[in-house]
Amino acid sequence: MSAQTPTCQPSTVQYQVMWNRLISVVEEQAQALVRTAFSTSVREAGDLSAGVYDQNGNMLAQAVTGTPGHVNAMADAVAHFIRRIGRENFAEGDIYITNDPWEGTGHLHDITVVTPVFFKNKLVSFFACTAHVVDIGGRGFGADANSIYEEGIYIPIMKFIASGEVDKTLITMLRANVREPDQLIGDIHALATSNEIGYRRLNSMMNEFEINNLNDIANFILTNSLKATLQCINSLQTGFAEGSMTIDGYEKAVNLHVGITIKNDRVICDWSGTSGIDKKGINVPLVYTKAYSCYALKCAIAPDIPNNAASLEPFEVVASEGSIVNAIHPAPVALRHVIGHMLPDAIYDALDKLLPNTVPAEGAGCLCNFQISLRAKACSNLTNQVSRAEVLTFNSGGSGARPTLDGMNATAFPSGVMTMPVEVTEQVGPIIIWRKELRPDSGGAGTFRGGLGQLMEVGSREGFEFDIQAMFDRLKYPARGRRGGCNGAVTKLSLDDGKLLKGKGKQSVPYGLKVKMAFPGGAGYGDPLKRDLDQVKSDLRKGFITPEYASKYHNFNNEEFFNKINFPNKKEV
Repeated sequence: MSAQTPTCQPSTVQYQVMWNRLISVVEEQAQALVRTAFSTSVREAGDLSAGVYDQNGNMLAQAVTGTPGHVNAMADAVAHFIRRIGRENFAEGDIYITNDPWEGTGHLHDITVVTPVFFKNKLVSFFACTAHVVDIGGRGFGADANSIYEEGIYIPIMKFIASGEVDKTLITMLRANVREPDQLIGDIHALATSNEIGYRRLNSMMNEFEINNLNDIANFILTNSLKATLQCINSLQTGFAEGSMTIDGYEKAVNLHVGITIKNDRVICDWSGTSGIDKKGINVPLVYTKAYSCYALKCAIAPDIPNNAASLEPFEVVASEGSIVNAIHPAPVALRHVIGHMLPDAIYDALDKLLPNTVPAEGAGCLCNFQISLRAKACSNLTNQVSRAEVLTFNSGGSGARPTLDGMNATAFPSGVMTMPVEVTEQVGPIIIWRKELRPDSGGAGTFRGGLGQLMEVGSREGFEFDIQAMFDRLKYPARGRRGGCNGAVTKLSLDDGKLLKGKGKQSVPYGLKVKMAFPGGAGYGDPLKRDLDQVKSDLRKGFITPEYASKYHNFNNEEFFNKINFPNKKEV
């Protein structure tokens, strides 16, 4: 463009190119976090989020890598930073931090870092990212706390870096209050660095497209996203339906109750009637309830619309203050994901009545996570080597069968995080995973079968003993089948001497013993007797089901076929 040529308003095509570029920028931001993070929960499981915002704190684009609980909750976070700091107080070279559960992403173990972006000395945007850290002090990652004050160190919205200088006092205080200081501080620096990558790429993009701010592209993104989402909503028949679900809870069952209203330009998700706050740390701040409620509704109603502030706006989430899905300070919230991951299944119980043949059967729901705290025995000659270690591992049960497809085996839904490899987990600390495989017969039978859970067996290396922080559900209440499908298998948890363990809470494992776990399966969809015979045979060949399962649910009793496949004898927990 010559110096005399006036700058023209970008065309729709150019705006679309810039939109796609923003998405690629935040994906590079997320991948930078994956490559530089210290915690395996970030590097291997992808328990993170990354996003770019306009100067008013509206999320414009999110990375594909990440979890709905982080991304959708983080959509509200930047507005809190702007409110707390004051727009006029942001300066180039500053980076901000918090782990406030109510102004971040729901519990103290998630660190959110926000970086204001300047272009030609003017504030034009923000980058934000979040990561789950292995340890934040307190009682450790688990449900045993009675208030937020027991769950770890609290970082209010504050500066991590001021004009390029790291706050050394903050670093010193954090290191003194956590069990894994190197991992924590390394992760915080990785978060800041990933924002810096986004910062550079955005400045480069703005130079390339010769724009001085993001106002026009933000308006293009938000206007078109809102319009497309409203078209999806308004194509549906208006109506109201209720859904409910009972899950294990901590010491007593938790009842989830939701009412879904589809109306013009709006979908309302009302959690009235849900159980009250629990004494232990399974409560959910409203920001996290909104995150997974909106995710469930978007998956069913507007799955192809990119996630941003405008595409989330028509989904209204209501919950009574003081309920377990709108926990207020100082309620303990460390395991808010256990309840939060179950919310989509309750919503789908209602949506199935409004949008038949659209939503899946129930799945495992919450992640099958556990954290191992290892220590060398006092009499061991290992005490001068690695004396303590915290190992967090992410695992998944099966997802629910869909109206036209089987559920996915050992696949997280709605969280979306990845299962962590055995080799990586064993490298972090003196832990041995003796067994990790799919769990036969765990998927609920149906025209379409539920996804399989997993079998795991975990112990420590010679000379070490350990505690396990259990974070499981579905021990008492399995995933329920839909439209004639059968329930998935329940969770089972025990020591290898046969002693049963609780589904939640820290429990000591006697020296030399192992923990045996069977993770839940997803439920089936449709009448099992209508399942295609070739699919039954395929399941048998792969070892997904046993001859007993095929006979019981599909009336398949071909002894000659059973003998040919030579199904192995597998023992569960």
